[in-house]
Amino acid sequence: MFLLVFICLILLFPQLMYSYDPISCALKKKASIFLEGDIMIAALLPFYTWQRQIKATGHYQNVRRLKLKTYMFFLSFLFAIEEVNRNSNILPNMTLGIDANNFPFIDADTMYISLKWISGIDRMIPNYNCRKESKSVVLITGPSWTASALFGELLELYKFPQLTIGRYDPILSGNTHLTSIYQMAPKDTFLAHAMISLILYFHWNWVGLCISEDERSLQFWSDFRIEMDKNGICMAFVEIMSLGRSLASPDIKVDKILHILKSSVNVIIVYFDSDSLITFFHMVEQSLMTQKVWVMASPYHSFKMKQSMFLHPFHGSLMFSHHHKEIAGFRKFIHAINPSKYPNDIYLAIHWSLIFDCSFSESDCTKLENCPLNASMGMSPYPFIDMAISEESYNLYNAVYAVARILHDLFLHQVEFQGRGGLKRLVHFPWKLHYFLRNTQLYHLDSNQVILDEKRKSVAEYDILNYCHFPINFVHMLKVGMFSPFAPPGQQLSLHEDMIEWALGFTETPQSLCSESCTPGFRKAHMEGKAICCFDCTPCPENEISNETNMDQCLKCGDNQYANMQRIHCIQKGVTFLSYEDALGMILTSLSLFFSGLTVSILGIFVKHRTTPIVKANNRTLSYILLISLTLCFLSSLIFIGHPNTATCILQQTVFAAVFTVALSTVLAKTVTVVLAFNITSPGRRMRWLLISRVPNFIVPFCTLIQLIPLGIWLGTSPPFVDVDTHSEYDHIIIVCNKGSVTAFYCVLGYLGCLAVGSFTLAFLVRNLPDTFNEAKFLTFSMLVFCSVWVTFLPVYQSTKGKAVVATEVFSILASSAGLLGCIFLPKCYSILLRPERSYSYHCRNKKHFETKMSSEN
Repeated sequence: MFLLVFICLILLFPQLMYSYDPISCALKKKASIFLEGDIMIAALLPFYTWQRQIKATGHYQNVRRLKLKTYMFFLSFLFAIEEVNRNSNILPNMTLGIDANNFPFIDADTMYISLKWISGIDRMIPNYNCRKESKSVVLITGPSWTASALFGELLELYKFPQLTIGRYDPILSGNTHLTSIYQMAPKDTFLAHAMISLILYFHWNWVGLCISEDERSLQFWSDFRIEMDKNGICMAFVEIMSLGRSLASPDIKVDKILHILKSSVNVIIVYFDSDSLITFFHMVEQSLMTQKVWVMASPYHSFKMKQSMFLHPFHGSLMFSHHHKEIAGFRKFIHAINPSKYPNDIYLAIHWSLIFDCSFSESDCTKLENCPLNASMGMSPYPFIDMAISEESYNLYNAVYAVARILHDLFLHQVEFQGRGGLKRLVHFPWKLHYFLRNTQLYHLDSNQVILDEKRKSVAEYDILNYCHFPINFVHMLKVGMFSPFAPPGQQLSLHEDMIEWALGFTETPQSLCSESCTPGFRKAHMEGKAICCFDCTPCPENEISNETNMDQCLKCGDNQYANMQRIHCIQKGVTFLSYEDALGMILTSLSLFFSGLTVSILGIFVKHRTTPIVKANNRTLSYILLISLTLCFLSSLIFIGHPNTATCILQQTVFAAVFTVALSTVLAKTVTVVLAFNITSPGRRMRWLLISRVPNFIVPFCTLIQLIPLGIWLGTSPPFVDVDTHSEYDHIIIVCNKGSVTAFYCVLGYLGCLAVGSFTLAFLVRNLPDTFNEAKFLTFSMLVFCSVWVTFLPVYQSTKGKAVVATEVFSILASSAGLLGCIFLPKCYSILLRPERSYSYHCRNKKHFETKMSSEN
């Protein structure tokens, strides 16, 4: 039987040896860090935590997770205590000590651990303090908000001072039931504004947000949303998570994690407390490549020290850390620290064994063996220095100095009035420190104020850190920028973009947009039912531009400008008018000169052959007046061509109205002459007298005088003036003559139309009278042409714009004048120049016919 038991023990021996855990053994012997002093500063910090993991059987088991970051910022506590004890100007002849215990951050055990610490023994005894002489005057907790609040509720019963070193918690400061808690960190009043400033710097407008399900995160979300709405930033999603402190907590929603990683946004804002942040990122780390830019409200350190061939999922992340000066001498202290210098610090030994692959002695599990010689924290590629020189370290260092200076002032006061015994009695009544903690304003590093009173606490400035974690396990926290709320607006954020190492998949600055930016020349057209950052891009309308990216409305160019083809610039319009250099202007000028020259030539022919019957017929004087007026009509068109000015604008209408009135009244007089000549039935009657007395010649001045009356009223009330037409041509401003009074202009045309219609009617009635030199037919055709031209002119004039209006008016003047000239005078010129014999035979025949008619009447 004995042999069988011995054999079983031999077989089970490897398994028993394999299950031996030297770290558990070490922690059972020395779970706290104790440094003797006259006055003690206690601390409850998460040196390790218990976290639940799922076993292969499906059951949960608690696994210890060492928190290297906690120990690294604890070193500032140790450094500050040693520095104060060496300083003869602070608490002379007295020393400060450390009583640091682990708090594993399991909510259910908070009350147990708190009461055990207060009781001073390993058993929890409510309302009893079993310490014979407790020398702790203050308790330091953090960095977790939840842990500090849970401790504060219990310590409030004893009015025991508590200093927290984590991020500022507005819930703690606003809780009237937690008056014994003092927060070392400055207020995060401008954290949301700082993160929005970073988003705006990179022109991101489509981001996600992950926060924990607590009042602090919801307050941050409220502040962030206000800043977001001010600056036109949209939220793709807001994931509010209830994260436990276990890596396999049922509270963690895996579908939410997958939704975050599969979302279209490239930038995700993360706001958790320190413990929830670690839990959240452990879940995300399961994906080796997230291709997301994580913007964190607080620094994050990965605790995995094993090498990987892949980039860390949070490589390239940006983090906001409280700005502070480096603690003088602290870096050197970290390089010099080693387990042999602090043999009672079991956590240093544990981390040393993990970093440098040491082993614990089998005979004494608190001692190390097989460690490399001259090893130091600076030899590791992992960023231990970055972890140690953190905002928690800075707050913890300031907390020690705040307590030390208050105790020093109390020491001076007690020695003066009560002797040294008064200070010794203080350790039994730590609640007396509250008055001094609330009313003391200290200065330490970089002359920064350390104000513990919540009402007077300062606000934080932020360093922007770039988290770089390469496959060779080289980790570096690079400062790439800073945000200062005290700087002038527009200068609060300073950033070195070229120094930023972005996440895998981004070769340049990543973009995070719901819609692609609308380039210049386009404007945003918001999509119904979508966020304001989601839009389509539509081109700007005619003569409108957008010279910036993502403009909501296009800008209309001025009247003297026009938009280029790309709709991004307004170009100054060129000035134009119907000039002599234009092709159209040259053609019209040539026609005007040609017809005026032709008219003068015909006038010369008529003057030369003035004695011929064909010239003398139908009143020679009226023919001369008509030819002269037609010459002036042709030449008047030249006034419409060239750069307009006030004089030419007035002359255009007055000359046009006057010469055309003379021409039409002359035609009317010639028509009346024909009517009178062929309606004389008795030489002694009145019509014969009218013809002989040349009454038709008075029609010209009479009709012209009537036209001058409305013309004078027009010029006296609303004369023509120089105007600009900015709308007819897209890229030019046209200088034109404004008619002034359109009504007066149409009255002038109406009067000319009446003369033309009257002449046409009379000429049409006598067109068939039997006379060789009867020009009634020619007058009829000329008036028909004249009326056709100006009737066509009216709709064309109304429908055209710009230089075409002027060209239409000039063309109508030339066409109507040419119609009069061609229909009335060209047939006579043909007879005079090419068939002169017809003129003589017609003259003899007509004379005989006239004498026969007169004798028969007698």
